[in-house]
Amino acid sequence: MPEPAPVSAAVKLRNSDLASAVAEAREAYVAAHPASQALHERARQVMPGGNTRSVLMYSPFPTAMEKGEGCHLRDVDGRDYLDLCGEYTAGLFGHSEQRIHDAVREALGRGLNLAAVGAAETSLAGLICGRFPSVELVRFTNSGTEANLMALTAARAFTGRDAVLAFRGGYHGGVLLFPLSGTNPATVPFPFVMADYNDVEGTVALIREHADRLAAVIIEPMLGSGGCIPARPDFLAALRQATTEAGIVLIFDEVMTSRMSGGGMQARLGITPDLTTLGKYMAGGMSFGAFGGSADIMGLFDGRIAHAGTFNNNVLSMAAGNVALGKIFTPEVAETLFARGEAMRARLNGILTGMGTTMHFSGIGSMATAQFRAGPIERPEPPTAEEEALRELFFFDILASGIYLARRGMIALSLPVGEAELDRLAAAVADFAEARAALLPRA
Repeated sequence: MPEPAPVSAAVKLRNSDLASAVAEAREAYVAAHPASQALHERARQVMPGGNTRSVLMYSPFPTAMEKGEGCHLRDVDGRDYLDLCGEYTAGLFGHSEQRIHDAVREALGRGLNLAAVGAAETSLAGLICGRFPSVELVRFTNSGTEANLMALTAARAFTGRDAVLAFRGGYHGGVLLFPLSGTNPATVPFPFVMADYNDVEGTVALIREHADRLAAVIIEPMLGSGGCIPARPDFLAALRQATTEAGIVLIFDEVMTSRMSGGGMQARLGITPDLTTLGKYMAGGMSFGAFGGSADIMGLFDGRIAHAGTFNNNVLSMAAGNVALGKIFTPEVAETLFARGEAMRARLNGILTGMGTTMHFSGIGSMATAQFRAGPIERPEPPTAEEEALRELFFFDILASGIYLARRGMIALSLPVGEAELDRLAAAVADFAEARAALLPRA
């Protein structure tokens, strides 16, 4: 099994400019991952782009993983990694939480595809309703994407209006993504009004201007794929007031941020939306999504709006979800994880500040993203060519040191990650900042 090396050892300080550094990092990556490259070449023969999930693709080819245990991964080339990607927040419980494995095995033993309701879904619904302030009634889906689609459908039916206000750089699923400029052909053709994140005055003005046609305002309390950029509390409060005044449904997409407390960011901030969407980790790593909210809106699904989905209440997700939320990720555990993430980000930013660079990590709690411009960052902006190159360099250098992050530089802590693992991350970030000091932006 190849041993990871410190960033400084891999770099050898051979490069004097950013383009050369990225090229060398790519060359080293290719040389170290022949099996991943071969698998990618085979995959391209049967899947466009060689994958079936775009976020996992990066040049020259993605690392293919073979197995996971706890908070560790092994790739098809036999290299081991500390997993800090955390399946983009869905891998909250790590790869081998025994209680979840036992629940899934027990459910398997009772039979699959029963084509019927069951006690497990009622129990899981009760857990969710009991934890999130906005959720009086809830329904399940297979993903956060579906949850957001159904929440928007409910808002449009409830208000009798058609348009949706969303935010540039926001992401609400595979068919609800909003680039910083232009549009994405995959996004559903609802009429959208676009606003800038954390812009109180501009967003409130747009809500008032379009109030007669806006059914919903949908927002992540922290942009996830948009760079782990938190919404300011006063901004969310202003949205709550403006939507209430105009009779517009306020939707909090807490697919990622629900992990920030026992009741998500809405409970932490004391701001209650009309509808909440959920997903990712909630079924213990099984496919899952949910949308819920006030009884008057959700009551539309009691006969007026049909909501189908063969696997909405599949027995594996229901069984794992009851254990995940009911026995493992309690509100107390959520608070501990939040504090651990806050301490991690403060530690990393302290290291970087001490080294005189404006590189830093944005985020809240157990989520963070590497940034290569001065902070605090309030809204996403198109990255410069230099920022994109530094992000790629950071990814490859940290990967070479044996730590697996999202390609975009995002960290999502899982419960098995402890102080020893965070020490290792801090050392790797410090080593990167020292080895690449000449290339990083200076304070």
